[in-house]
Amino acid sequence: MTLWRARSVLGLLVRRDLKVRYADSLLGYFWSILDPLLMAAVYWFVFTKIFPRPMGEEPYIIFLLAALLPWTWFQNCVGDSARALRQDSRLVRSTRLPREVWVMRVVLSKTVEFGFSLPVLAVFLLFYPPEVNAHLWLFPLGIVMQLVLLAGLGLLLSPLEVLLRDIDPLIRVAMRVLFYASPILYGLQDVYNAVIPEALKMLYLLNPMTGIIAAFRAGFFPEVVHWDAIAIAGGVSVLTLVVGWIVFARSERAVLKEL
Repeated sequence: MTLWRARSVLGLLVRRDLKVRYADSLLGYFWSILDPLLMAAVYWFVFTKIFPRPMGEEPYIIFLLAALLPWTWFQNCVGDSARALRQDSRLVRSTRLPREVWVMRVVLSKTVEFGFSLPVLAVFLLFYPPEVNAHLWLFPLGIVMQLVLLAGLGLLLSPLEVLLRDIDPLIRVAMRVLFYASPILYGLQDVYNAVIPEALKMLYLLNPMTGIIAAFRAGFFPEVVHWDAIAIAGGVSVLTLVVGWIVFARSERAVLKEL
């Protein structure tokens, strides 16, 4: 596989991206975790102090962070990877590297940044310890599933963003909708208990972030282990990667002409 042979260059590009991001800022690391921290603080305050909520699990701050940190990774990675080919158009045209490298560079950089944010969750776990259980192994599985999903989405969206200029605003709108259509502020059990058509619940499960977030939370909240959602998320993630790879390969010539 040409991408595997280019892994050393890919590693250099990922390190360069991270160095550029943090080199000129004393608070570089802090900025990478500021957004999910502020959002978690706002939602925690609103739904525990102002409007006591009949949803989610306690401690609610852990419940939020276990979803907001992966969501921030997902949101940032989808937007940046979709623009990867256009932003590096000169290098994409002039180098002989596999074009997938420019997408995977973004995906892996954002994955490392997500890893940098995990100590925040660890600190809150010390102050607000939940009921840690034997399903904690699903947390790394959630990371793998989301990495596969993001790679597929990046490969699928990046050529479309070059060929169809409306993709970028559509992605921004989709991210807003998906935030509320994913169990971030609430739990999947709240969806199961809601009075909505069964067909709508099944459609909700087809959102891969539903099962991925359930996997991230499973080790801390035994009540939110939903194997059906996790299995569907795994299948959709793999399918997205396969479709993304095919679309990327078949659209490569058209993309190079457009660039």
